[in-house]
Amino acid sequence: MPSVAYSEMPPLLAAGVDPEAVNVVGGTDPTSPFLLVSDHAGRTIPQALGDLGVSAEERARHIGWDIGIDGVGRRLAEKTGALLIEQAYSRLVIDCNRAPGHPTAIVTASDGTPVPANADISAQDAAARTCAIFEPYHVRIGQELDRREADGRETFLIALHSFTPIMRGIKRPWHCGILHNHDPQFGHLLMELLREEGFTVGDNEPYELTDTSDYTIPVHGERRKIPHVEIEIRQDLIPGWEGQEEWGDRLARLLPQAVAHYHARYGRHPDEETSQ
Repeated sequence: MPSVAYSEMPPLLAAGVDPEAVNVVGGTDPTSPFLLVSDHAGRTIPQALGDLGVSAEERARHIGWDIGIDGVGRRLAEKTGALLIEQAYSRLVIDCNRAPGHPTAIVTASDGTPVPANADISAQDAAARTCAIFEPYHVRIGQELDRREADGRETFLIALHSFTPIMRGIKRPWHCGILHNHDPQFGHLLMELLREEGFTVGDNEPYELTDTSDYTIPVHGERRKIPHVEIEIRQDLIPGWEGQEEWGDRLARLLPQAVAHYHARYGRHPDEETSQ
């Protein structure tokens, strides 16, 4: 896709009409080792794009956002004191866990549902979405990680997602999935803890995290060489507040245990050792 200078484009988001692209909540405990990120927490569509040609019923499905993960993330942030950075806009506008220009960054159809406004999108219009929605989200994550690194703080990057219980007619048996790529250490420790509690946990299921299929973990976790994990929770377990609270509380309890096991097995982060 040809590059387009952002300075040449009118803004996609209307001031005073469209919300900011990034929600930042929590952060009440400055000593928390966790940075929580949620690529698909929101389902807003910029006013300028209308409804993308997709009905409200379809936009409310999993194709528009990760159902239930907003509540899980906020509960987890509340219980741990960690900072949570959320993407506010629907992935039907642009998927913030895909590199710009990736074939599924701006989909023309999702799970059988056409997205007419995305068909034959121009390079300029695609760049406008990147500029207004994708870039602010990832810049904010990068800024937070830079700040923590400058302060000598150990960080465990936790990416939160949810997945459908059935895809293409096939039932998915996992209660949750732990996704990893080049560095599975922290993810495997969390997976062990979840399995000890009787959960069916997918190891890179229902999705495999790769250099090209994902963006957030490869860029912010792997490139910085910080401990990280991508957590997927099955959506029928978290459709309402009760399930979201339950999973938020569960992760708030297990993630610190996973950190303790990580330190015991692999040692402490070098930056943290020098800051003590």
